[in-house]
Amino acid sequence: MRMVDIIAKKRSGNAHTLEELNFLIDGITKGIIPDYQISAWLMAVCFNGMNIEENSMLTNAMSNSGSILDLSEIGEFVVDKHSTGGVGDKTTLILIPLLAAAGLPVAKLSGRGLGHTGGTIDKLESIPGFKTSLELDEFLSQVNNIGAAIASQTNHLAPADGKLYALRDVTATIESIPLIAASVVSKKIAAGANVIVLDVKCGRGAFMKTLLEAQELSNTMVEIGKRLNKSISVVITSMEQPLGNAVGNSLEVIESIQTLKNQGPEDLKELCLILGAVALVKLNKAENINEAKRILSRYLEDGSAYNKFKEIIKAQGGDDNAIDNIENLPASKYIIEIKSEYDGYIENVDALNIAKACKILGAGRVKKEDNIDHAVGIVLNKKICDEVQKGEILAFVHANSQDSATEAINLVKKAYNFSETVPKMSELVYEIIL
Repeated sequence: MRMVDIIAKKRSGNAHTLEELNFLIDGITKGIIPDYQISAWLMAVCFNGMNIEENSMLTNAMSNSGSILDLSEIGEFVVDKHSTGGVGDKTTLILIPLLAAAGLPVAKLSGRGLGHTGGTIDKLESIPGFKTSLELDEFLSQVNNIGAAIASQTNHLAPADGKLYALRDVTATIESIPLIAASVVSKKIAAGANVIVLDVKCGRGAFMKTLLEAQELSNTMVEIGKRLNKSISVVITSMEQPLGNAVGNSLEVIESIQTLKNQGPEDLKELCLILGAVALVKLNKAENINEAKRILSRYLEDGSAYNKFKEIIKAQGGDDNAIDNIENLPASKYIIEIKSEYDGYIENVDALNIAKACKILGAGRVKKEDNIDHAVGIVLNKKICDEVQKGEILAFVHANSQDSATEAINLVKKAYNFSETVPKMSELVYEIIL
């Protein structure tokens, strides 16, 4: 069997066999197939897609490319959550300690930035000393001891996905439903959790631009889960504007800390409560979403979730002092105000332009081996439906170079659209598939 024939077959729009997909994933895992051939195959999948049977076989092969965690020693139920990626999406940093505070063990494997979206691991590495790479025994021990762990993908779990993930980021092959579905579900299977909640983003700042695309991806992942005996719940959420106010690694950690203190932006808090509520309902810990939200709200109000976050940070070698004293987190050299040139209401804040601005500042990667600047990013002061007067601050640009700041400022200005009347706010959550 030759990789060039597999590429040609998918280029022609034909479905792969189980043997071909096993050959492909085995070659990727062992490093036998060069990046340029994998990239060609990724592009062919982007153009021609996969049927559900093919997609399920690919997902299974990817999940079996390494170890599959056995979490049975932790308890009958272990929760995992994943987002398809959005701008300012720091829900994992809040949701994991929140669920752990509620007594639900959470074993979370996260990725780095992909395309224009920020990665949870990149954000956590803003915290001095925080160890994102854990051996499997460390990972399991921590979930057993304190109820939660957040670690990067290891070479042991779905290693084929790790290699594909990095290549997709730099070959313009991100926005493919079969590739996204296989990546997400294979990681969830390998991570061993049996309560899986997926946050599928929809809108300008998401890979899925329309509700129909988001529904197609959601249904694909749910169906793959059924075929591979994994129960998956999905929440389809809006990414028409950034989630919360902060976009950028250290800045998002700070906003997560504020939210865990019950002082964060309302949209971010609400989404975390809804995602957590889905897990509670699925485990029969609450009769409905509203009751579950009320239960989880108490853990924000009484400080339990915040204390659990500090416990996770300390357990993984991080400076939990920096959580109490955020001035110890990375900070940029310059903070530049962007002021409104108009009176009126904010009609739109284009999440994609905000993400591009952050990437220019250094908060994201252009090449997979690039280092990122944890200190830089954007903090929004005005969002959709907010009233604004000429001269009021729209946003703050956190930069470490004047040149990158100038480019970023232009993009942030383009992101804002204004209206003379109060615009209609899009829904935060479009659909929940339990």
